[in-house]
Amino acid sequence: MAADIPYMNAPGSIGKILDKIKEASTPETFSQDFLKTKLGFNGGNYLTFIPWAKKAGLVNSDGTPTNLYKQFRNPATSGKSLAIAIKQAYSELFSRNEYANELDKKAFKGLVMESTGEAHDSKKVENIVSTFFNAKALADFNPTPDSKAEEKPKENEPERKSQELSSHSSFQPHKQRSIGLNYTINLVLPKTDDPAIFNAIFKSLKENLLND
Repeated sequence: MAADIPYMNAPGSIGKILDKIKEASTPETFSQDFLKTKLGFNGGNYLTFIPWAKKAGLVNSDGTPTNLYKQFRNPATSGKSLAIAIKQAYSELFSRNEYANELDKKAFKGLVMESTGEAHDSKKVENIVSTFFNAKALADFNPTPDSKAEEKPKENEPERKSQELSSHSSFQPHKQRSIGLNYTINLVLPKTDDPAIFNAIFKSLKENLLND
């Protein structure tokens, strides 16, 4: 069974429509009237954008815009969101080659022919290829860096820290510390006029308390 791969009959207009979507407010329903009146694409060939958008996950089956549609309108997430949408729209091709977005037109066309069973000169194949590359020009397929991976410590980090702690602690016992003490001595001297008693008291203080 041939794969159902979306395309536009006017593939060169898909980039213009996507740009207009980013400028316009999000509608309650992405309808033919919205495409014609609000976005300014009045013509039968432009209407093929709606089934493309549904296949891409930008619009629900009932025409309501999805969260992916809203993320695409956000300048900060526009390119990444469109890349997700393209992978959904062309899931058949990405299932055959997960790097389909990196193929040149010749290789990509061959992938489309394999999936659809169409001839190399098929107008359908040409429209699929052209639609894909015009949409891809606005997408960002570059992977987002994993912040958690950047924060992950190196394998030898715990061992290195352990060694540092061991090395540091080994010097602690050899560290000398000096402590200074101040004494306050209150003496109650006996009532006496004998100087020998005073000499004995101060001699005892010097010998027992005042020496270094």
